[in-house]
Amino acid sequence: MARTTRRTILQLGIAGIPGAQLLSRAVASADELAPQTQKAESTLNKASVCFRIGEPLWANAARFTELLDLFDANRGVTDEVTLFTSETHPPLQLDEILRRADVLRDCMAAARARGYRSGVNPLATIGHHEENLPNSLAGEYMPMTDPNGNVCRGSFCPNDARLRAYIAKVYEALALSKPDYIWIDDDVRLFGHMPIGACCFCDTCVTLFSERIGTSFTRDALRDALGGGTLQDRLKLRRAFLQHNRDTISTLFKLIETTVHAIAPGLPLGFMTGDRFYEGYGFDTWAEVLAGPSRAPLLWRPGGGAYREDKLDDFPDKAHAMGRQVSVLPEYVTCIQSEVESFPYQRLKKSIHATQMEAAAYIAAGCTGAAFNVLSMYDEPLGEYAPLVAGLKDARPFLDLLVAHGGRVAPSGVHSGWNEDTYAASNPDGAWFGGPGAPGNCFEIWATGLPAAYSAAHAPVTAFAGDSVLALSDDEIRAAFAKGVYLDGPALTRLNNMGYGELTGFAVENTVTIDCIEEFIEHPLNGAFAGRRRNGRQSFYKNPAQMLRATRDGAQSISRCVDYTYAETAPCVTGVFENTLGGRVCVAGYYPWEQLQNLSKASQLKSVMRWLSKDTLPAYVASYHRVNVWARETEPGRYAIALLNAYLDPAASVEIAVRTERGSLAFYDKHCARTAVTATVNEGDYARFLLPGIGAWDVALIVV
Repeated sequence: MARTTRRTILQLGIAGIPGAQLLSRAVASADELAPQTQKAESTLNKASVCFRIGEPLWANAARFTELLDLFDANRGVTDEVTLFTSETHPPLQLDEILRRADVLRDCMAAARARGYRSGVNPLATIGHHEENLPNSLAGEYMPMTDPNGNVCRGSFCPNDARLRAYIAKVYEALALSKPDYIWIDDDVRLFGHMPIGACCFCDTCVTLFSERIGTSFTRDALRDALGGGTLQDRLKLRRAFLQHNRDTISTLFKLIETTVHAIAPGLPLGFMTGDRFYEGYGFDTWAEVLAGPSRAPLLWRPGGGAYREDKLDDFPDKAHAMGRQVSVLPEYVTCIQSEVESFPYQRLKKSIHATQMEAAAYIAAGCTGAAFNVLSMYDEPLGEYAPLVAGLKDARPFLDLLVAHGGRVAPSGVHSGWNEDTYAASNPDGAWFGGPGAPGNCFEIWATGLPAAYSAAHAPVTAFAGDSVLALSDDEIRAAFAKGVYLDGPALTRLNNMGYGELTGFAVENTVTIDCIEEFIEHPLNGAFAGRRRNGRQSFYKNPAQMLRATRDGAQSISRCVDYTYAETAPCVTGVFENTLGGRVCVAGYYPWEQLQNLSKASQLKSVMRWLSKDTLPAYVASYHRVNVWARETEPGRYAIALLNAYLDPAASVEIAVRTERGSLAFYDKHCARTAVTATVNEGDYARFLLPGIGAWDVALIVV
């Protein structure tokens, strides 16, 4: 059937002419393959890789041919060509979507003819922020609204009936363009629609929430209630609001799923996320909704920042954010393409090396592929990007190797203590709407060579910071304390006030804001570092120190506090305790999350984490290096361990301790070169291995 006839049928259906919408769906369905059955794959043998292509590169047929030629010249660099619907971030007018759908159909067919899967990525379903407003969706649509009544004119409320009707028409048009898949972008969120923050507090949303909890609110009353009342009342109301946010997105996804699958049964749908704490981190539910009753294949794209290389720590930070996102996905979601983005796509802002490294690091943290959004956002020759594409082709075998060995197995190690309700505990004693709530407390801990875990179920040790414990249930708290727990002073105080003092073993005696220095005392956990000192320089880096008092028999100090004459000012600033649940506790009252990377403190920290875990950490870097570790036990006794040397010096003489009885391992560098390594020493449950060098900001893989 000719495209013009299809478009006529589609327009009739949109106009509401009886029977035309059913006909349009039937026409599309007749061309589709039988619905696919979704199933969890026990193993993955390669990475899933795509390139995301901006509208200026596909709208010009000659330029798009040049792009496909570039991919052909680097065959293997990508499996898929994904086409953005627009180059600007508010939703498009419907007529423009209809016009572009015809062009998208032809481009996807051209990509498939070259051997690539191809699909569409609506850049804006509800809108990101204010941009190109004269040429974007306008009219009687409810804008995103913050708690004070401010609005974003480029983003719209997903609970608005008029917007929902528009969205249904957009996804009908895109489904009829015969994509291999459709990606929903990360504008489907409720925080960060510039120039405002927390959303949505329009009249519709306030009414829906009021109906949910059985209390009538105005916008101002709801805002004040979320930051007022008793602590118990605030937390209860905030949890209910997070559930409202989860349901808002679920309802939108149900509309998209039914719309698309009525036209194209079994068509894979994908969603791009970030750390969605304000939205309630409802990924498991959203995945079920998008898969639909037929359990169509589902795609996921974890995302975050790290668009340039001027701040290298953004890369491991984004990897950890992706690890959190992956950790709550159902096991059957196996196609997880990390966002690798270089906006605004100026080649000198991010090197080939950094782009290769971050794709590998994101797979190390839990993704099973990469979605590269790294090419030009202009209709211009692609010559300057040819070396980048060639470099990513060279990196592809290592990405495949990482996925083949790690798959969807969760990493095990130290957990940062977050859960889906963490945002409810953000600023619990006052106004609610701060940042997105991502826990950064473990960043330096992980960077010392201790393994990261992103779910409590895979964590021998959990590290709780401050008020985050208020988001946990009694069962979650007790489960953590039955294993290993690392606490700062504010978390200790919160837990004691919640009635868990019998499990913590300590209380905060007093807080000191100047001239505190930590000194390690004689204790087995300090070993040869007894007498060493750590000065966080409170005059520069403002961080109050909590002096600790033992409250239970068996609670022991491992560090005391001294002043600048090295006279003792408190006998305990870091302490350890074994509780009645059989779990172990370390309370760190002095710079517990930062300035951990001198030799003595990093060594003490590794001893403490081993002790807390009762030697169940799967692996850790025993030498003094700035290396991130993601360790997976893929089968009993079999480990896949990814390492990121997060340092501008090559990492020579890295020694890794692995919980294994085996005497050898295989080490793979980023070129997939394999080296057999024999254990140098056995130490209890751990074997130590001296590894070949790891390049600056490179990823390596160990298989035991």
